[in-house]
Amino acid sequence: MRLRFYPIFIIIFCLFNLNCAKSQTTELTSVFLEELTWTEVKAFIDNGGKSIIIPTGGTEQNGPHMVLGKHNFRVEYMAGKIANELGDALVAPMIAFVPEGNINPADDWMIYPGTISLPEEHFIKLLEYTCRSLKQHGFIDILLIGDSGGNQNGMKIVSERLNNEWKDSDTRVHFVSDYYGKPYNQVTDSLIASGISQDDLGFHGGVIDVSFLLAVDSSLIRIDKLSNNDWSSAKKSEMGFSGDLSKVDIEIGKLMIQKTMEISLLQVEKLKIDSRK
Repeated sequence: MRLRFYPIFIIIFCLFNLNCAKSQTTELTSVFLEELTWTEVKAFIDNGGKSIIIPTGGTEQNGPHMVLGKHNFRVEYMAGKIANELGDALVAPMIAFVPEGNINPADDWMIYPGTISLPEEHFIKLLEYTCRSLKQHGFIDILLIGDSGGNQNGMKIVSERLNNEWKDSDTRVHFVSDYYGKPYNQVTDSLIASGISQDDLGFHGGVIDVSFLLAVDSSLIRIDKLSNNDWSSAKKSEMGFSGDLSKVDIEIGKLMIQKTMEISLLQVEKLKIDSRK
């Protein structure tokens, strides 16, 4: 009797596992690669998930009022939002070590304790082999976004190098250059038009910079340190920031999130098409 029903058992078992695989693909618990199992990632790729975002941040000083990981927290948050909006993308582990200045003798942000700098040639290799690994697993649209100015050249070099090498394959590396700079410039222009001066806005560690992170995670801002407006410009520069921090506003940060999303998604779609013409 058991032999008669054994084939039926096999069919039911296979159907059950097929349904589990489909459910695993369509109901991922996260878009972040490191929060998934390898079988979940495989199912995602097998069922049409062909895009992956590599976010690059940086560990650098941001004044006495903002944490060293500002770029990391922002870019990982934005990468997750972009991946969810794309619908076919995951997010690779964020790269936190990027060019930040000479180490010895120290210059640029390396004069401030806590900053970690990776020479550009090593940053490029780290990024390149991250891309190579992801191509090997079947991702065909690899998106590079960077939340820091020092990352932009390395991402450009890697995308050009690998696209030239992989020109006869389906895989493309897309440097999403509009992610960094363009949203900031648009928000700056709108704030200046509303009557806030560039001096008040500042630049590094300034009003827009802080407001952006405030909208991502307010616990990463030292709110009690936003009242140092009696400091001279020279003192602020010495402490690693500029601008009138009393004008920090979470609504400015929300506008930065919105603009960054809109601008990045628009460029991603264009890059996917243009790179395969």
